[in-house]
Amino acid sequence: MAALKILVLLFGDVAALYVSLAGALLIRYGGGFSRELAEHHLAPFSVIFAVWLLLFYAAGLYDIRKLRNGLEFLKTLLLALAANALVTIMLFYLIPFFGIAPKTNFFIFLGFFAVLEVLWRRTWNARAANGTTPHKLLLIGEGASAGELRTLIAESPQLGYELKAWIAPSSPASRELHNLRALVAHHSANVIVIDRRLKQLPSLSRELYRLLQEGVEVQDLSVLYELLFKKIPVEEIEESWVLDNVNARPRFYDSLKRAAELLIALALGIVLLPLELLIAVLVFLTSPTGPAVCSQTRVGCRGKLYTHYKFRTMRTCHEKEQHGPQWKMVREGRIADPRLTPFGQLLVHTHLDELPQLINIMKGEMSFVGPRPERPQFVELLTEKLPYYEVRHVVKPGVTGWAQVNYRYAASVEDTQEKLRYDLYYVKNRSPILDLAIILKTLKTVFVTPK
Repeated sequence: MAALKILVLLFGDVAALYVSLAGALLIRYGGGFSRELAEHHLAPFSVIFAVWLLLFYAAGLYDIRKLRNGLEFLKTLLLALAANALVTIMLFYLIPFFGIAPKTNFFIFLGFFAVLEVLWRRTWNARAANGTTPHKLLLIGEGASAGELRTLIAESPQLGYELKAWIAPSSPASRELHNLRALVAHHSANVIVIDRRLKQLPSLSRELYRLLQEGVEVQDLSVLYELLFKKIPVEEIEESWVLDNVNARPRFYDSLKRAAELLIALALGIVLLPLELLIAVLVFLTSPTGPAVCSQTRVGCRGKLYTHYKFRTMRTCHEKEQHGPQWKMVREGRIADPRLTPFGQLLVHTHLDELPQLINIMKGEMSFVGPRPERPQFVELLTEKLPYYEVRHVVKPGVTGWAQVNYRYAASVEDTQEKLRYDLYYVKNRSPILDLAIILKTLKTVFVTPK
């Protein structure tokens, strides 16, 4: 259902783009509009439209959870339109590949599309929120994950789910579970979402089996949680889940990824060399207390240690031994660490301090996308405190990752636990499409909302 809604939304956006282009040409040329004129604009604008749709995705405009009419949604849509306009101007006027450099045409198109897209999106949001909900849920479980599901479903009717009842096994209401069929009938539920551990209870499993034969869908709480939140509820899984869902052997895609990353890292290293030299000089001039590039020991794939490179952002590369490694100090989701130099703050907020990690990628120690690597002292601490933390090391660490684009900097064990949920999702579902999505969202955090 969610995939169908996204497909309808995508087709609507594509239609709005081409209708706006046709409308702009008709307004601009009137009676002079011709088939040749349309064809002259069609190919260049089609390339631009593909870029626009990718940037819409990066902005979260295809994340159904966020598609609710309100000021925040309108702000996101208008910012995405502004970013697309800027990218289009750069492509048309700085790259002579397209063969056209529309000025009046483009701004007429932009105004036409802005009005049409706002109307289309607001209409879609309203209909999605007020439409029928085909999935009527009976939620059986307790804990933080069940509570998060309940809140999300209540706040996001556009997802197509309606929570008819939530029963915690430890509550007095759990007595009703002895007659699950009557409970389902009473609430007119057609989907039972249940903690996988409860399914193993003989009395419940027999009832669930009978209800399945009667057309009632039975779904694991962890499966629905993963589907809606795009992360893994660590407290709901067991070692058997890891064995069933995490493959430690390299996939065919992993080999292709390594070859592509080597070529891309080499190309970027050459193209960005002047910028890297400039940053190195500025680091030394603004803080001559240490080298321009710091090296640290980090934990990589399968727990192997490697030397990790970054531009120096603090006064020294190494923290004082008596204190040992410390969490970065974070305020309102952004790094606000007094140990950073003024120029170091700029490097951290723009992520330019990560550029030397191209060396790590060339050496095969890192990927562009993967869980962020940690220092051995932190890994030892977190492995002890957080179940399944070591599963992150099944794949190579990355310069950016699913946890980085979905959650703020980790400044505590609790923050790291939340990021672990996203890292496990990536390890389980890694693919070219997911990697591309992460890269697009990373560009958004760098250029739109740097952290």
